[in-house]
Amino acid sequence: MFKFKLRKLNEREVFMKKLSMIALATLAFFGITSSANAATAYLATNDFVGITFWLVSMGMLAGAVFFFLERQTVAASWRTSVTVAGLIQFIAFVHYVYMRDIWVETGETPTVYRYIDWLITVPLQIVEFYLILAAIRKVPTSMFWRLLIASIVMLVGGYLGEAGYIQEFVGFIIGMAGWIYILFEIFSGEAGRAAAKGGNKAVATAFGAMRMIVTIGWAIYPLGYVFGYLAGGIDSNTLNIIYNLADFVNKLAFGLVIWAAAMQNTSLAKR
Repeated sequence: MFKFKLRKLNEREVFMKKLSMIALATLAFFGITSSANAATAYLATNDFVGITFWLVSMGMLAGAVFFFLERQTVAASWRTSVTVAGLIQFIAFVHYVYMRDIWVETGETPTVYRYIDWLITVPLQIVEFYLILAAIRKVPTSMFWRLLIASIVMLVGGYLGEAGYIQEFVGFIIGMAGWIYILFEIFSGEAGRAAAKGGNKAVATAFGAMRMIVTIGWAIYPLGYVFGYLAGGIDSNTLNIIYNLADFVNKLAFGLVIWAAAMQNTSLAKR
């Protein structure tokens, strides 16, 4: 009994130390950015683009803290997936704070800054399909690499087109090819078949929800590309607001779906 209580106490101390480290890191980050931007303009109360940057950055921070803390409550096989969900949120948080500062100072959001975020977080989201399958069964690493490479092709094509390094339509076609391959892989390819035959209801539900996010939620990005760069039918302010809100919903929903599946499998394992 004494050893059990001691172990519980040690686990609680470790938990509190990790929580303190997250809090201190966050405070340090805000201290650095506040000092660096002390002489810059403040966010105007009627600046709806800037406000969405701020709201999304705070939401991403809350999501990161939630997933990092919750990783201790799920089964060991699921901790990598939940940790990656937290990393996606935290990376996006850092980038959104920086993009908000750039917006406040210049009134612009250079394409390269948004793609820096996407080039890190989007591949992490895509490999989550592999990670949740790997949590319940053995899956080939080739699936991981196919998903990762397809996501990078999608993003690099989009960036080169938007930044003007290649013809905009060519960049759009390359980006769409990467996205379509991802959809094929998770619906009809090896990943989709593995999810269907996995025999795990929680994973099947999570996999299906994640597919819908990648199919429907991500459709906003090629549409934004078409109207913002090819058709020229939408202004940059509206496009920024749409991208900001879509980023937040898609990233957070992705993480919550994975966390819910992890909790269901953890509960079943304890019965």
